[in-house]
Amino acid sequence: MATSTAPRILTETECWQLLDQEEFGRMAYHLADEVHIAPVNYATDRGRLVFRTAEGSKLLGVVMNEDVAFEIDRIDDGSDSAWSVIARGHARILEGQEHRDADNLRLRPWTSSNKHNVVAIDVTEVTGRRFHLARPWQQMIPD
Repeated sequence: MATSTAPRILTETECWQLLDQEEFGRMAYHLADEVHIAPVNYATDRGRLVFRTAEGSKLLGVVMNEDVAFEIDRIDDGSDSAWSVIARGHARILEGQEHRDADNLRLRPWTSSNKHNVVAIDVTEVTGRRFHLARPWQQMIPD
């Protein structure tokens, strides 16, 4: 029988290390009276998350309401552990020099669509957890 292990809270430094290592996450944002979530490839840059987007609901959402949440996670290959990091902050469209500086980041669109708009999430809070996966169904004996 598997033992229960409490999740371990990650430090802010550990959370940023994981954010730095990854390049794909999900951003939750408000659009009108609904909450939406969208996948984005991103880069970290001095305490913020940066991504490119085309015209559409993500861009409209951050213009209408800057409060967003961003999440990355992973189940570690070959083990029974996983982690999750959530960043909260304020999104804004980058312009001028800040927009041009984004060309120096590890940030290129993964799809062939033109994504000329650069958005930064100025992170105000980052939290994370590492936890053991019990997966009891893997211990079950088939009929």
